[in-house]
This record gives sequence, C-alpha cells and structure tokens, in this order.
Amino acid sequence: MSVQAPEPAASAESETPLIPARMVNEYVYCPRLAYLEWVQGEWAESVDTVEGRFNHRRVNRKGGALPEPGAISGAISGDVTGETRIHARSITLSSDALGAIAVIDLLEGEGGCVSPVDYKHGKRPHVEKGAYDPERVQLCIQGLLLEEHGYQCGSGVIYYVASRERVNIDFDAELRAMTNSALEGIRRMADGGGIPEPLEDSPRCPHCSLVGICLPDELNFIRFDKGEVRPLAVSRDESLPLYVQAARASIRKNGDTLEVWVDDAKETTARINDISQLAIMGNASVTAPALHELMRRGIPVSWHSLGGWFMGHTTGLGHKNVELRAAQYRASFNDAACLQIACGLIQAKIRNCRTLARRNWRDNGRDETCPDETLAEFRHGIDEAGRAKGIPELMGVEGQAAARYFGIFGGLLKRDDNNAGNGNGGFSFDFNERNRRPPKDPVNALLSFAYTLLARSWHVTLSAVGFDPYRGFYHQPRYGRPALALDMMEPFRPLVADSSVLTAINNGEVEPDDFVSAAGGVALKDTARKRFIATFERRLDQEITHPIFGYKVSYRRLFEVQARLLGRFLMGEINDYPNFVTR
Repeated sequence: MSVQAPEPAASAESETPLIPARMVNEYVYCPRLAYLEWVQGEWAESVDTVEGRFNHRRVNRKGGALPEPGAISGAISGDVTGETRIHARSITLSSDALGAIAVIDLLEGEGGCVSPVDYKHGKRPHVEKGAYDPERVQLCIQGLLLEEHGYQCGSGVIYYVASRERVNIDFDAELRAMTNSALEGIRRMADGGGIPEPLEDSPRCPHCSLVGICLPDELNFIRFDKGEVRPLAVSRDESLPLYVQAARASIRKNGDTLEVWVDDAKETTARINDISQLAIMGNASVTAPALHELMRRGIPVSWHSLGGWFMGHTTGLGHKNVELRAAQYRASFNDAACLQIACGLIQAKIRNCRTLARRNWRDNGRDETCPDETLAEFRHGIDEAGRAKGIPELMGVEGQAAARYFGIFGGLLKRDDNNAGNGNGGFSFDFNERNRRPPKDPVNALLSFAYTLLARSWHVTLSAVGFDPYRGFYHQPRYGRPALALDMMEPFRPLVADSSVLTAINNGEVEPDDFVSAAGGVALKDTARKRFIATFERRLDQEITHPIFGYKVSYRRLFEVQARLLGRFLMGEINDYPNFVTR
C-alpha cells in the first residue's frame, strides 16, 4: 500500500511536533482520520476504542527494566557473561531525527536483539503479510525508534488479543520505505493546513469511531449529489442530561456514579457514563471531586436560575479544534458570509413554522385546516427572507413572520373545560400574543422555558463540536448572549420548543393550576417544570427522517450533525450550509 504525501510541501523549518506512532497508523488507514484526530483534536469513543483500552490495561503499567544499548551489545561481543534478557512494558521512546514518538506496549529481547510487541484488541487477519499495513507501519516506527536509540531491532510482533495469536513482522526494506513515506506524508499534511478529502463509499467508514464527525457520505452527497448516504453507525447509546432542581441539593461523586443528596439524605444516583450533561436549577451545589470528574470526561455542567433561565455552563479544557474557531471568526466578520448563513436560517425557521401550523391547526375545531391566506403569507415571508440585502432587513422580515406565526398560535392549542383555571389567578391556556421578560400567561411561560432549554442544548452541542457559542452570524454579539446558539436554534424553535409546548398542553401534561404569579409574571411550579422537562427531552429523543440524507436520526443527534455541517461549510468543504427543514 503506497502513501502519497499531499501538497503543499513541508517547510524545512517545520514546527510540527513529534508524531505519535498511532497517528501514523491512522494516516495510512485514512489521512482524513489522522487529520481530524491529530490536527483538529477530534475524538469519539466506540466499542473498538473501549475494548482496546481495556486490553491495554496490563501493558500500560510500567514494568521491567530496559538496559542500556551498550549492555546488550556487550552480550554479543562476549564482554558480558551470559545473555541479557529483556522484558519491559510501556516504554516511551522519541526521536527528533525521525520526528516521531511511540509507547511500546511490550519490549522483549534476548542476547543482542530487541523486538517491540504491539497489542491489538481484534483477531489476527488472514492476509498475505500477516497484518494490515497501518498496523505494520506503527510497529515499524517502534523498531526505527529503537534503532535510533542504539538497539538492534530487525523485527517485531503484533499480538492479537481476541485470537491470542502472535504475528512476526520483519522490518524489511519495503516496510521501512513505506513507514518513512507515511511519516513524511503526515508531516506535510499537518504543515499544509488542509484537511484531506473524505473517502468515497469506503467500507472503512461505518466502522470508524469518527464517522459521525467526518460525515464522509453526507459531504460527498452534498458536493456531488451522488452516492448513498449510509445511516450514522456509531455504536453507542445516547446518554441523557441529569436535571437537579431540589433546593439545597448536593451532587457528590461516589466511584463511577453521581449521588444527589438533599438535607443529608441520598435521593437518587446516576452512572456518570449515562450522563450527557448536568443541569442545575436553583441553589444546588456540586462537590469538587464530582466537578473534576465531569470536566475530565468532557461532561458539561449547565447552571440555571430557580425559574429556569440559563446562566452559563462549566466545562473542562474545551475543544482543541482551533481551525474551526478561526474559520468561525473569519466568517463572522464577513458581511456576505453572515448574510448567507442568516438568510438560510430564517428561511428554514419560517418554513418550519408554516409546517407546524399546517399540521397542528385546531382553531377550536371550527376549521380543519390552516387558512390558505395564512399559508400564502408564510410563503411570501420565505421569499422575502431570501431576497434580504442585509441583516437589518432580514430582522424585519423575521419580525413580521413571527408576528404572523404567534398571531395564529392560539389556533394550535386544544381548548376544553380543563383549560379554565380555578384559582391561582384564574389561569387558562388562552394565547393572544407573545410576551416575555417576564411572561404574562401560562403559554408564554412555557414558551420562554422551552426556548431556554433549547438554547442550553445548542450551547452545549456547539461547545462540544468546537465552536465559540458567543460569536454568531445573525444575532449580534452582546455580553453574556450565546449568539451562535441563538442562531442555530432558530429553525428548531417550532420543531422542538413550540412542539413540546403544544404536546404538554394538548395532552394534559400541564394544567392551568400548575402555574403561579411571580415577580409580575407567571412561572411554572416545581413539579410542573419537572414534567415539562420530561416532555422536552422526549421530543429531543424523537427520531425523524432527515430530508436530505434519508436516514432516521433523533433531534438530539441531529443538532450535532447540523453543527458539524456548519463547520464543514465554514472550512470550505461545502458551498452552503444545508439547513434542516422538515417535510
């Protein structure tokens, strides 16, 4: 297997850091995978990575002694009595001359020669050379590093844990040339600063842990309008948020679980592996060990006021993909790019508002369908958004469409005798207009809370993908406002937030007496807020068919897909950002 080094050529004064042998393995397997992991800092767990880490648990513990090269060579010349036997684990070697670094799982030797042993979690493949080229190259780098440090090394061993077989690999001239070519190729790729093209219809992609980040089928389909888009096949269960809103609650770590304590009594526990984020509402606290473990695992903690307003979130070191943020900042200062993105977002929002109104129209049972003139006005708004010459004009179009939408929103609500409030100020689910800060009626209170949950979800997703949530394209940056999260949630306001409100009201999951007057407005009671959060999370878990790619995906997973497609657009891999518009 030959490896072609991409252009442009690397500079003689390259500042590329030492290349890990594992990254060279990935480069031979797929140059794009190596770029995503090493240059952009992307990573995703899969069954293979978890099993591999488990199988390395013994060899990762350092053990045994590695004698100096002179002591080993002395055994050959007869200067040392007897033979020098070597058995050492987890040996790290590097070389500036090679520009590489490797951790050798196991090093064996007898007499004057040493052999690296590389552990692989799968079964031995029945191929001509005993192992696949990426694995052979990774092992050869270890041999070259040993030789750079003065040891004699003419071969190595790959140990396949699943089949418990050892395969001897000779470091012949052909393998050494392939290895040096791969080292030069990955160095030139990193120095060139351009992400390699995705593979086309490759059988490797569905088994790759980064397929949901790379999106090879999706990008090729958008760019060339050809090929079949295979369903996202990342083998992992979706973890879920953990909400804590009990007063004076304390979240503590106990092994691999989080415990929620209230007034010195343990209320519940949750496995950390099953948590996607921790959402704290009110004055609950998190212990330092729990917070450290969540940051180490990349699980964000979002902080909300007692009424549910999103105040911020705590993360670890953040994403390493500087290239993505640089592209985001460049586009955010480009008026044409901002307008292109913003027009698409607002057109998608109006389209989805129109679809929600058409599907859920009730108007107290008087009309079976949404009036034709209303649907025509939505279509006119979509056309106007596409012709907008600037952000201010687009904001005017969006404002008109929003007024039109909320003007008929009451016609989407179920009306019956249960909607009449009896006490608590005589609340009902009548809706006349959108109001906020604070909301004046139960429907507006639900809408505001749903938008807060949606903004939080997008904020966390964008941060996890590598964006700066506070620098947007449509919403202008303002202190404390996550402009990009507000941008990206626009098309999903009707599909996720508004739909959750309609479900909660029309299915009787919240009642008029679930609300109280507070600070001049209306707010949800604690028990009702808990029920509505469950409604919202169920909506995020609902699977829909992607209108472009044709596979089924949950809204929760869709947010990440859309965020990564935005990144591909900003980095020049596709010509436009494909907004999500439901059918």
